Amino acid sequence: MLAVIGGSGVYAIDGLSQTRWVKVASPFGEPSDEILLGELDGQPLAFLPRHGRGHRLPPSAINFRANIDALKRLGVTQVISVSAVGSLRAELPPGTFVIVDQFIDRTFARDKSFFGTGLVAHVSMAHPVCSRLGDALQGAATDAALRHVRGGTYLVMEGPQFSSKAESELYRSWNCDVIGMTNMPEAKLAREAELCYATVAMVTDFDCWHPDHDHVSVEMIVRTLHANAEHARTLVRTVAPRLLQAAGATCPHGCQHALEYALITAPAARDPVLCGRLGAIAGRVLNR
Repeated sequence: MLAVIGGSGVYAIDGLSQTRWVKVASPFGEPSDEILLGELDGQPLAFLPRHGRGHRLPPSAINFRANIDALKRLGVTQVISVSAVGSLRAELPPGTFVIVDQFIDRTFARDKSFFGTGLVAHVSMAHPVCSRLGDALQGAATDAALRHVRGGTYLVMEGPQFSSKAESELYRSWNCDVIGMTNMPEAKLAREAELCYATVAMVTDFDCWHPDHDHVSVEMIVRTLHANAEHARTLVRTVAPRLLQAAGATCPHGCQHALEYALITAPAARDPVLCGRLGAIAGRVLNR
């Protein structure tokens, strides 16, 4: 099953059939919203509005663990994350879609792992997104004639305030390409849940480093946001058949086995309560 996590402006997916909203209970608390289940050209799909319908949740209040856990419980195996971002590069103007391949995580007020005291695990984040999904997104964006770039570094800040100009220039000096508030710890948790994960970062405006930043109006940003949302829905409609063709195949990049050698705590020392909470996330390696 494919899941789409919709960011700012993306609160629905066009073309879904046999739809129903379902409430999924998670031991990690309440997900952002109910999850919309349906089919898109034969591809089973789950849609989760990251900020909740009506955009109720600020970035730091999103329960990322519950979101990923709920998707895993529904049988999701691959996740496309869509999020609005600011650009840190002149060559990435508003309206550009960046198929991200790296992150720098500057968040500090969020639960970043399903694991902890009583069950320690370490997964690799060297390559934090699934290249197979990235290939499919790149092909779909090309087919749909969407302005896009393959590859880029997404700086994830805590928010909810935007960055200062000094911070913006610092992130540019780090060779970051876009800046947003929502893809961490989402990507880390998806890796711990052994899900294929990819990000489509939709540029709404230039971050404050840009000399014309102060001339950008809220109206202009909202207009770009709405256009990006329509293009994102087109991208999802285009990529779904590509992913259906590969349904059931093992991910060649090992996303589905990220926990294979990650658990460090000896079986006799594991916290049974924490193990119980991790039934959906880590059951494959805990129950053998």
